[in-house]
Amino acid sequence: MENKKNSDMETVPAKLTARLVAEMEEIIKQGWYANKSELIRDAIRELIKKQRVAQLESAIEEDIQWGLYGK
Repeated sequence: MENKKNSDMETVPAKLTARLVAEMEEIIKQGWYANKSELIRDAIRELIKKQRVAQLESAIEEDIQWGLYGK
């Protein structure tokens, strides 16, 4: 029977520069991540979180502008 965790995973091909790969390998070598997949998943989660915060901040700013100036 296939592991539930693995069955939820999808492979997404991506091309990376040699420099990015070298940087990733150095971070892994330092023990921050077990492998490239773990590092990439974490980086994408952080990017998504950052984007959501930016969208929320933008919406709040628009609400403030509307409340202050009706714009």
